[in-house]
Amino acid sequence: MDRRVVITGMGIVSPIGCDVDTYRQNLLSGVCGIDRITRFDTADFKVKVAAEVKDFDPLAYMTKMEVKQTDLFTRYAIAAAVQAMDMSGLKDAVDCTRFGVYFGSGIGGFTTFMEEYDVMQNRGNARVSPHFVPKMISNIAAGQIAIRFGAKGPCLPVTTACATGTNAIGEGYRAIRHGYADAVIAGGSEASINPLAVAGFQNCMALTQTDDPARASIPFDKNRSGFVIGEGAGALVMESLEHAEARGAKILAEVVGYGSTCDAYHVTSPDPEGTGGGRAIRMAMEEAGYTAADRVYINAHGTSTPLNDSTETKAIKFAMGEDAYKAVVSSTKSMTGHMLGAAGAAEAIASVTALETGLIPPTIGYETPDPACDLDVCPNTARQATPTLALSVSLGFGGHNACIALRKYGGQA
Repeated sequence: MDRRVVITGMGIVSPIGCDVDTYRQNLLSGVCGIDRITRFDTADFKVKVAAEVKDFDPLAYMTKMEVKQTDLFTRYAIAAAVQAMDMSGLKDAVDCTRFGVYFGSGIGGFTTFMEEYDVMQNRGNARVSPHFVPKMISNIAAGQIAIRFGAKGPCLPVTTACATGTNAIGEGYRAIRHGYADAVIAGGSEASINPLAVAGFQNCMALTQTDDPARASIPFDKNRSGFVIGEGAGALVMESLEHAEARGAKILAEVVGYGSTCDAYHVTSPDPEGTGGGRAIRMAMEEAGYTAADRVYINAHGTSTPLNDSTETKAIKFAMGEDAYKAVVSSTKSMTGHMLGAAGAAEAIASVTALETGLIPPTIGYETPDPACDLDVCPNTARQATPTLALSVSLGFGGHNACIALRKYGGQA
C-alpha cells in the first residue's frame, strides 16, 4: 500500500538568505539577490552579474579541516541539510538503515576542478591535492550528508542539470511512498560562479549580458534576454506520515505528486511545443488528485530566457487546459537567479511558503507583458491567494522535466 509523504524540515543557502526564515521573508518582500560579480574580474567578460551567496559561514556547520577538504557546493549542501535536520528533530529518531539521502548537483566541484588543473599545469602533477577527486565528484555532497547523519539507507545522487533538485525530491518521495525508506534528506546544491562556467554559459548564449542587476533576471517579461547564474543549496527532510506522527513531528506540508519526463529533443533547447514539460506537470497533478476546485500556485522554472519562458507557458497550458488561466504562476529566479542543480530544492521551499502563508512570491522586475507568456505571473508584489495545491516545475539541459506537487497538510485523508 502506498504511503503518504510529508515534509518535516527545510534548509537553505541562497543569494537572498542563508536560513529559511530570512529566505522566506526576502522572497515575499521581493528582494533581489543579483548584483555585480565579485568572485573574479569580469573586465573581459560580456556577462557582468550573478546571484552570489552572501554572508555564508561554513564554520557554523563544519570544522576548519572539513572546510579545507570539501568544495563549496558540498559546504552549501551540508549547511542546508543540517538546517533541515535541526528543524525536523529527526536525529536519533529514525532507523539508520531506513534513512536515505537523495541529493544531487548539476555540475559538482567545478571550482575545485579548475583550481587543481591550474596546480598541475603550474606546479606539476605531484602537487595535485589527494583530496581533489573526493572534493570534485558530483555524488560527494550526498555521501557527505549520509556520513554526517549516519543515513545507511538508499543514497542516490541525482544529476539532471537544472532539474536536479526537483528530481531528487521526487525520487526521495517515491522511495518513501513505496516503502524503500522511512525518511530521506533530499535536495540539490551548486557552486559554479567561476570564470570557466560563466564563459561556457556566456558563449552558448544562455546568460543575460544586461549589466543592470534589477533588469537581469526578468522571467516572462518581453525584454528578457537570458538567465543569471546563481548558487546555493536547498534541503528537505521527508518522512512517511506514519513515521512523522509516531514521533510527534511538526508537519510543514505534504508531497502528493511527482512527474518526470524527457523531451528527447535537443541538448540545450526545450521542445518548442512544451509537451514534455506539460506531461511532467500533468503526471504530478493527477497523482495529487487535482480538481477544478483547486487553487493552484505554480513555481515556474522561469529562467528569463526567451525560449524557456514561452515554452513553459505552453507546457502549463498543455497540462491544465483553460484552467491554466486560473493558476497563479511566479518565478522566484527573478530574485535568486538560476541556482542550477539547487534551484528545484530552493523553489520547493518557496512553494511550501506559499502554502503555509497563503502568499504567492512575486516575479520581480516585470514591466512589459509578452503575448507568448500570457498567464498570471504575479508581477512585482506578493499576493494573498491561499493556494490549495502548489506545483514546482524544473526543466534542464538534456530535455529533463520534473514537477512535484505539494499540499498543506490537513490531517488524515
